[in-house]
Amino acid sequence: MVTEIERAVALLKRGELVAFPTETVYGLGADAANPAAVAKIFAAKGRPADHPLIVHLPSAAHLARWAREVPAEAERLAAAFWPGPLTLILKRRPQVSDAVTGGQDTVGLRVPSHPLALELLAAFNGGIAAPSANRFGRISPTTAAHVREELGERVPLVLDGGACPVGIESTILDLSRGTPVLLRPGAIGAADIARVLGRAPETAAPQAEAPRGIGSETPRVSGSLDAHYAPRTPLQLVSSDGLLFALRNALVAGEKVAVLAPTAQAISHDLVAWKQSPSEPAGFAHDLYASLRELDALGCARILVQQPPAGEAWLAVNDRLRRAAAGSGEDDET
Repeated sequence: MVTEIERAVALLKRGELVAFPTETVYGLGADAANPAAVAKIFAAKGRPADHPLIVHLPSAAHLARWAREVPAEAERLAAAFWPGPLTLILKRRPQVSDAVTGGQDTVGLRVPSHPLALELLAAFNGGIAAPSANRFGRISPTTAAHVREELGERVPLVLDGGACPVGIESTILDLSRGTPVLLRPGAIGAADIARVLGRAPETAAPQAEAPRGIGSETPRVSGSLDAHYAPRTPLQLVSSDGLLFALRNALVAGEKVAVLAPTAQAISHDLVAWKQSPSEPAGFAHDLYASLRELDALGCARILVQQPPAGEAWLAVNDRLRRAAAGSGEDDET
């Protein structure tokens, strides 16, 4: 009997799409060596063609097939964090297609740690290009059901590996220009990287702005636009002190409001849907996208999210919330 993995590999080799779980979010995968297959990713997501994709590899031994330069720091980070939620930006080999890189001279590479993803990659024995398996700019999926809700018949097969254990996208680190530069925060933080490299990475400016301090050659990467990861319902970040004030103002206006906050429900009202979030960063990150999807489905006028604390531990969560607030309330095509 044909297994789901065998069916997935057959589809990928025929140039079709397969959604699969990683430890971060579910990915929408295609054979990274097949530009026509990669084009189907962009069509299914409604994603602009100049946005680069991350190529998922079976192991670090495949790095040299995709990167023409693998610096010693890349090898050290791969040894420390792969399989795991770290994407490395490296100079691409000439045969890596523009469809994957967005026409740039760099490519994003990582080895995911989810056992089902590793099983698929080992059986395929090649690179699988895979952004998050959702409509472009929307909330990333962390369950197979989220993928089916988002993309439906656009995906021939969704491998169900349960809920993603990390829940937000991988850290992206640029190693293509000699100095390590953090392009997207994730579960692996700057301090983790510094412990391996002996130096802290620089931080890139937001890509919708002019680069500050690190030159003008910052590679474009997945999930770095100012507006991203967004619900359709307008999302507003509020301080802990301002939450009740914003909530009362909404009720005075007769608005139905959803709230995501670490505290227990403070106001009981028919117009208030309250969801308590974990109070520590890993738990908040794990639940974030599922919580936003749940609240987005309630038909509220807005979602109020209590701003998490500042600091390194909360950097990735605050990054996703800031982008979600910037992009929320827009149409699917962004």
